[in-house]
Amino acid sequence: MSASTPQDLSALIQAMTSSVASDTAQNVLSAAQWELLAPYLVQVNLASSEVLFAEGALDRNLYMVETGSLSVHYQDAKERIRLALVGPGSIVGEGAFFAHRPRRATVQAAASSRLWCLTALRFSELANRQPALGLALVTMAGQVLARRSSDSRRRVAST
Repeated sequence: MSASTPQDLSALIQAMTSSVASDTAQNVLSAAQWELLAPYLVQVNLASSEVLFAEGALDRNLYMVETGSLSVHYQDAKERIRLALVGPGSIVGEGAFFAHRPRRATVQAAASSRLWCLTALRFSELANRQPALGLALVTMAGQVLARRSSDSRRRVAST
């Protein structure tokens, strides 16, 4: 994992602060908390059509979307079904992050995208060292999960 500086996250912070999507992650972190979080995150760049993770994958990574858009879909017996488009300022991966279960859908870049990844292992380390920050992150991801759960069209988009 590479270390980040707070300046690296300025576009992510801006995306989380300015997004108006119904399932956006509300920025509940202070500037000091973002600075503490930065070293735990790894930047992920996706080209258009690149798969971030597939339905059934067992990882528990949580991703914060800085730029671009992601298509969330699953494969039924007939064809691919799009469940949602996720854009800047939101989170993907919150379902597996909380549930310790396989991914419920595939997430693929609909356009070139930049995300920030927090692995479950790095989250555990962060929560042990910075419990208030760990709680704030769980709250932020939980808000996204709750919003998606309350919308029947987006409920299965919790990945």
